[in-house]
Amino acid sequence: MNKESIVEVIEEKHQQLFDWLSESGDDNWEKGPLGRWTTGQHILHLVDSARMLNKALKYPKFILKYKFGTSNRPSRNYDEVAKRYDERLAENKERAREFNKGLRKPDVKERKHLVDALQVLSKKLQYKTTKFKDKQLDTLLLPHPLMGRMTLREIIMWTAHHTEHHLNILKNDYSS
Repeated sequence: MNKESIVEVIEEKHQQLFDWLSESGDDNWEKGPLGRWTTGQHILHLVDSARMLNKALKYPKFILKYKFGTSNRPSRNYDEVAKRYDERLAENKERAREFNKGLRKPDVKERKHLVDALQVLSKKLQYKTTKFKDKQLDTLLLPHPLMGRMTLREIIMWTAHHTEHHLNILKNDYSS
């Protein structure tokens, strides 16, 4: 997937989430299905994830190369990244649950701030994606807690899938 297509899919997946959020009220922001995250927790999780990725992409390229190395294989495509993430998540549900267990429940007063923050972080990620050279996207690596080291291209595409994944959970949890 080229940079322009990645930017488009990031925009599309985030816009779908923002559209769903604008249609859903405040009722589910603080309370969710028994034993499941609230809408606020999903959004906070996406904000935290996007913030970490944007922060990592600010580091000089030589630091990323020194700290995490370079890829010895071609980047996976979007569908392969999504499939691999879904498989890893299914295989490691307890590990994922443990990783995210301390996620606080944001109150409804934080809703606008968190949604706005996610919009800004999405735009920053789109901008940063266009500034990398294709070779850098396919050789530089970043670690993912579930997926291991991923090329920049893969982890940026994963962000779009991750947003879609959480939107689908929200739709399933709150469909009536």
